[in-house]
Amino acid sequence: MSSLPSLSSSRSDAPGCALPAPSTAGRPLRLALCLSPLLVAAVWGLTNQSLLYEGAGRLAGAEPAWLLAAGGVTCLTWVLAACMRQGAVPDPLPPGLLLASQFAAGAANHALPAGLGAHAVTVRFLRTRGVPLNRATSSIALYSVAKSAAKTVVLIGFLVSSSAWRRLGELLPDGAVLIPVAAVLTLVGVATAVVRPLRRPITGLVRSALADARTVHARPARALALWGGATALPLVQASALACTGQALGLGLPWGTVVFAFLAGGTAGGAVPVPGGVAVDAALVITLAAFGSPVAVATATVIGYRVITDWVPLLPGALVLSAMIRAKAL
Repeated sequence: MSSLPSLSSSRSDAPGCALPAPSTAGRPLRLALCLSPLLVAAVWGLTNQSLLYEGAGRLAGAEPAWLLAAGGVTCLTWVLAACMRQGAVPDPLPPGLLLASQFAAGAANHALPAGLGAHAVTVRFLRTRGVPLNRATSSIALYSVAKSAAKTVVLIGFLVSSSAWRRLGELLPDGAVLIPVAAVLTLVGVATAVVRPLRRPITGLVRSALADARTVHARPARALALWGGATALPLVQASALACTGQALGLGLPWGTVVFAFLAGGTAGGAVPVPGGVAVDAALVITLAAFGSPVAVATATVIGYRVITDWVPLLPGALVLSAMIRAKAL
């Protein structure tokens, strides 16, 4: 009988006989991912206290009906973004989770510039839905192309139908600014064409994007969701700015505010900084160029950011953390 314990212990030490212990290696990482959106929101709020106080003070004296209208219009932007994301992939996606992912993606955009936070959240969401990585990345490219192309078409439409663009001549950059930008783009293009480690993944991405684009455009519902959402998105975003301007007494007609949003957003969006700081500065300058007092234009842009970004920031971070915890991201 005395040999039984040693026999039992020897069997437990034998390879393949011991029961595997539950793995806890990934728990700290997942906990960190769940808490990181809340940490980003807290740090952003602490470092932008003056903007928060100023924006809240301005909004306290604004017309609440127009502010509610701006909030309602802002909710439509997440619906349109979800439509575009669905239109960019052939695979069917769950509407509720897709909409929640786009709401959460707004919070991620405060941590990374140029929309990279939203794209990263979307890629992760698509991967959890079984979409291969190359096709998920291709959908981001198709989404970005449709968004930029549709916004450009809308901007050209306003340029053709309105004479207000003449006031923006002084805001256009001169050749001294455009030359280095063109030089950098040329170097990137040459490096991509010459360096093989860069050429192979980019070539594969382009092929996958073209294949998915053909598949998507062969389905009218997908194409309508992609291009219809891309066309309506800048108009809805500009309408939120116009409603905020009405609440604060901006004094500019809707068409002028929409054109200012398109022009200022295009100029400011070329600067890759998180939080839309460059876009905000460009919007203030553009609204002032159209005749609005600088103080009112500044208050309008701050109020617009409060409604569209700052108010949804904490709920979006909570949704992002919840989706990570539920392994939906």
